[in-house]
Amino acid sequence: MGVAELGDTALVAQVAVFRNKRAFDQLVRKYQSQVRRFFLNQTLGDGPLSDDLAQETFVKAYLNITKFHGLSSFSTWLMRIAYNVFYDYMRGEKKEVRGERIDQQPNIPLTSHHSPLTTTLRMDIYQALALLKEEERSCITLQLIDGYPIDQISRITGIGENTVKSHLRRGKEKMANYLKANGYDR
Repeated sequence: MGVAELGDTALVAQVAVFRNKRAFDQLVRKYQSQVRRFFLNQTLGDGPLSDDLAQETFVKAYLNITKFHGLSSFSTWLMRIAYNVFYDYMRGEKKEVRGERIDQQPNIPLTSHHSPLTTTLRMDIYQALALLKEEERSCITLQLIDGYPIDQISRITGIGENTVKSHLRRGKEKMANYLKANGYDR
């Protein structure tokens, strides 16, 4: 069986035990779009920053791969690293992502599907995301865009499930109110 046919756990074992870079490349190829999309949604479409944060995420994953014990899926473990990388960046830069880049054309759709959003709708969704607190934005994008269930969002963010539910409820309400006020009906 070649490296391409191995599952995540086998690939992780190849990287952890043998430092097999081809196996890690397989993991990067499998998850790079998901990680980058997470950062694009957190940074409201800043492509260069999202690329930098995604690269940092994969470097940290490679350096810490022996700490993956399979208690959750590799995807959840990787997204936890991505979540921490983003919040370390925010704390280190003393920044708050609140729409300073909204006028830029985001370079990929918000959704994980291949259905393109119109530029206007994409910009309005980024505007709505900009209204959210960072924790709300993370929970919203992890659930609605990446499809994670509440228990996995809780593991990724380190936030209790009930708090995740509260962030989702408040975030959805804020976004719905913004979009309704800007001409979008249910």
